[in-house]
Amino acid sequence: MMFSLRRAIQFASLLAIPAACAPSTHSSYVSSLPKNSQSLFTESMEWMDGFYDPAAGYLFDESSATALRHETRSSAWYAIGLLARNTGDDVRNALQIISNVIDKQYRDPKDQWYGDYQKEPEEPTVGTAAYPEKIYNSWDPNWRGFIGTCFIVGLEEFGHLITPEVTALMEKSLFNATKGDEYRVGGVDTDNLYPAYTNPSLMRAFVSGWTGRRLNDSNMTTSGENYATAVIDLFNRANTLSEFNSGTYTGVSLYALTLWAKYLPEDSIMKQNGEKMIKYTWEAVAELWHPQLKNVAGPWDRSYGFDMNRYLSLLALHLWNVIGKEKSSIITKTAAMSHVADWAYGPQFAILSKFHSTLIPAAVVKKLNTFQGEHTFTSSAFSPPFDIYPRNITAWLAPNISIGAETFNETTIGGPAINPGTFNPAIIQWNTGDEIGYITWYATEHALTAVASPKNLNLTYPYGTASSIFSIIVATFKKSRDVSSWGDVQGLTVKVSGNVNMTYSVGFAGSDGGAHSPINNFEFWNFTYTMPKDFVGPPNLMFDVELK
Repeated sequence: MMFSLRRAIQFASLLAIPAACAPSTHSSYVSSLPKNSQSLFTESMEWMDGFYDPAAGYLFDESSATALRHETRSSAWYAIGLLARNTGDDVRNALQIISNVIDKQYRDPKDQWYGDYQKEPEEPTVGTAAYPEKIYNSWDPNWRGFIGTCFIVGLEEFGHLITPEVTALMEKSLFNATKGDEYRVGGVDTDNLYPAYTNPSLMRAFVSGWTGRRLNDSNMTTSGENYATAVIDLFNRANTLSEFNSGTYTGVSLYALTLWAKYLPEDSIMKQNGEKMIKYTWEAVAELWHPQLKNVAGPWDRSYGFDMNRYLSLLALHLWNVIGKEKSSIITKTAAMSHVADWAYGPQFAILSKFHSTLIPAAVVKKLNTFQGEHTFTSSAFSPPFDIYPRNITAWLAPNISIGAETFNETTIGGPAINPGTFNPAIIQWNTGDEIGYITWYATEHALTAVASPKNLNLTYPYGTASSIFSIIVATFKKSRDVSSWGDVQGLTVKVSGNVNMTYSVGFAGSDGGAHSPINNFEFWNFTYTMPKDFVGPPNLMFDVELK
């Protein structure tokens, strides 16, 4: 099977590609993109060019920490960028990458990972004794959506460059990916795909709806429409994504909603709701985006860092398209940022930007460009079955500072993702004069009453006990290398009150030592508060802060 597939692709490449596009030194398609999107496209493609291995037909893993192993998902994303750029051997290389990715797709319907894609071509066979199946480890079900959606972008935007043979392979691959995604039921076989898991749910619904129509499979079409309805119902409760205010996954959700609005017909419930959902999501982002700090104020349901200026977020790639790189949180030396592998999404975001930008209200763009002044924000979000009731959101933003909080009662610790390292329901950020400082609560309880108000963050454990602790993560500082008390915090006066023991411990989380380990590459100081012996009642900790 592998031999015949590759031979077919190579033969088609040799015969068909020169007729479709002669080599050129300038891509008229890329030059037609908006100015900001051109720079996003060009910079991200040039970065990926440095990882492309033509002998393998894959990108090397962009982490540069895998001993020259390759990576499947970013290779597929790169292939769509190659089709868009269409210079030299770009199209030939794109079809080779696509053929490789499809060739390694799992095709056995009895496997839970049926229709999924390899994480790397070097890995052993999933489900063998040597390489047992483990969801989100040896295989990642969300990659059906990440790769499937990019295949659809390729077929929609650059189908004229893709040979009939490769087109047929992509359609079959999308069929398999869609059927495999239908295996996913939250709470069954360790899967967590409920409609409230927003970003993969949006992609699942879209790929199913689009592929069903493309292949005239009415059951597949209906499946996508029905799943989309469940996601939309959750959104309509408060016009918020269940996976709320995530630097990374709000970016994926906006991408997926753009596909809903752009590529599906008028009779699709996704087409009918996509534009509205994009509008409301951007309006929330505009209220929480702090142009002076170049960060989205908290709370963050899922975050891969404590400062968007130091890790690459997908929301920031959208901001690059809308307001420009220099006003986003993406630094000039982008490749130095943590979580930089997501930069591989850049070409697709750029490709969709001209359409996506027409759906963003002018008032939103104005707020993204210039800080609107001191203001508060309230909203709510709901992620069943993890939330006992909807999460209540409050935020306060003022010049050079923001405070965000989220009240919740959940069945897990660490948010629906069950990951305290990415769950930040209560956070303060400010400009220290040298960098962005942060103080954030580390989840140790399944319920928290957290309220943000001007210069104040109030935290209470409704079900806490005398054994409860408050674990507070505090930034490192350029002008204060050694931190032993709140007095050492740079740029912010912090007053702590509540019914906790007012003595606290301080430990360092360093890459090369300390009492704790870094979280998502961020080193930090940890302030830990305990409760008095024999304490009874709801534990409370309150911060009153003032910029120095």
